[in-house]
Amino acid sequence: MKIVKVSKVQIAFFGIVACMLHLPLAFSGTNVFSLKPLINTHSEAPLASNSISSAKMYDSLKLNISGLSEEAFAYALKGFEYLKLKGKINNDHILSIVDFSRPSSQKRLFVIDLKNYKVLFNTYVAHGQKSGAAMATQFSNIPDSYQSSLGFYTTSSTYNGKNGYSMHLEGMELGINDKAEERAIVMHGAPYVNENIIHDRGYIGRSWGCPAVPEKLNKPIIDKIKNGSCLFIFSENNKYLHSSKIINS
Repeated sequence: MKIVKVSKVQIAFFGIVACMLHLPLAFSGTNVFSLKPLINTHSEAPLASNSISSAKMYDSLKLNISGLSEEAFAYALKGFEYLKLKGKINNDHILSIVDFSRPSSQKRLFVIDLKNYKVLFNTYVAHGQKSGAAMATQFSNIPDSYQSSLGFYTTSSTYNGKNGYSMHLEGMELGINDKAEERAIVMHGAPYVNENIIHDRGYIGRSWGCPAVPEKLNKPIIDKIKNGSCLFIFSENNKYLHSSKIINS
């Protein structure tokens, strides 16, 4: 057997290296043999205004091209997730947004398929007679006010009434839109929601507070969003934005 000679200098060098490797463990007080891999116990956050970026969704859906306010979309997503977690939404693929920060001469109703990332409908929608002319600026939850109510709703059942095929809405915000049923606030088609009226006077006709849509589109829209989807009616209204428990949750 060949004997390998190790000099005193080499022994000293190996000793220094060993000390340096041991030094961090000595100060940490951790037994090197007891180290275990860290396990991430936090699950991925659900889709919400503060999880999957609403800005990314906004861009991918090209909503800026359609003219939907990015602020309205961010609030809508937040409220959608809030209601979903509360078990208030049965149809979690569809989100409808009415953007009252835009005049009624513009297409301000957006029906969005969140599952397939598509804008299914983008059309005109009326506001209440007492809410304003071209712009909706006044809002109320009071019966016979003829004003629109802001905030989050869930869609309900359909029926045939004096305005034809219509859909009940349930207001989700106490003191803001919870009297929707008492006020008969529903979605329906209306002859005054059309482009000819815009050409004549610059804005569409107004309802008694209902989000009325073009007659030729009311049935396909209602059939897509009925029975438990989320509808959000938005305005840059400071009173609403500060008082909404859903917005501020």
